[in-house]
Amino acid sequence: MDEREFLAERFEEQRTKLRAVAYRMLGSVAEAEDAVQETWLRLSRTDTGDVDNLAAWLTTVVGRVCLTMLRSRTRRREEPLEFHLPDPLVSSADALDPEQEAILGDSVGIALLVVLETLDPAERLAFVLHDLFAVPFEEIARIVGRSEAATRQLASRARRRVRGAPAPDTGLASQREVIDAFVAAARGGDLERLMALLDPDVVVRTDGGPGRSSRVLRGPKEVAEGAMLFLRFAELARPAIVNGAAGAVGIVDGRPVSVAAFTVRGGRVAAMDILSDPARLATLDLTVLDS
Repeated sequence: MDEREFLAERFEEQRTKLRAVAYRMLGSVAEAEDAVQETWLRLSRTDTGDVDNLAAWLTTVVGRVCLTMLRSRTRRREEPLEFHLPDPLVSSADALDPEQEAILGDSVGIALLVVLETLDPAERLAFVLHDLFAVPFEEIARIVGRSEAATRQLASRARRRVRGAPAPDTGLASQREVIDAFVAAARGGDLERLMALLDPDVVVRTDGGPGRSSRVLRGPKEVAEGAMLFLRFAELARPAIVNGAAGAVGIVDGRPVSVAAFTVRGGRVAAMDILSDPARLATLDLTVLDS
């Protein structure tokens, strides 16, 4: 086995972890794959003779690549969307796709990714690498070009924001029970029952894509009225697993028009994050719902 084959083998051993880092950093499946590929290209051009820990080296390199991509994305976005939903990972309602499960690892719900989207690129990097992947602050400081103390502050600010995200109930069965009751109440026009299923601080965020409706609804009454209107329009709300939690895919005329990720807290719906951008929906693999 020559050196390139050896490096390729070692890289493949780390690919799943690198994809997991990149997905948390970028919130985009396609961009995460691009970041992992760029990491391989950098590895193939590097003399690794002085690299003591290749796994750690690859993690910091993919973090550096993602930071550059995030900063470029921020510069390109002239008018920020009111809300941008990260790419959801959708599986059938019966079982989580093994490849997606490997990427998600410990639960990485949409609610967490939504908060990460609001962070400054350097804050996001510091939080993801240190808090989720245990990279030392000393290493992260070199990536962001700041002192170790300043890097700790980046992670601390990010951590405070993340703590504000609703902590979901565990257990797909109990989540599904709440969501099924929510859908039934909305379809039946039972406003009182629907509001009883909503957390007092419930929030619904909808990403319709560039030039389309992207909005945020807050509070049980506004959310309940919006849910009844949408579910009368959608002919079917197909159960699914979205980022490891119970969710639904809206179907109209036999085609997907939305993917909804639910956050259930205390037996009530605390958040719904809905992707309805036709262009992005077309890139998702929803064939798993046909099985």
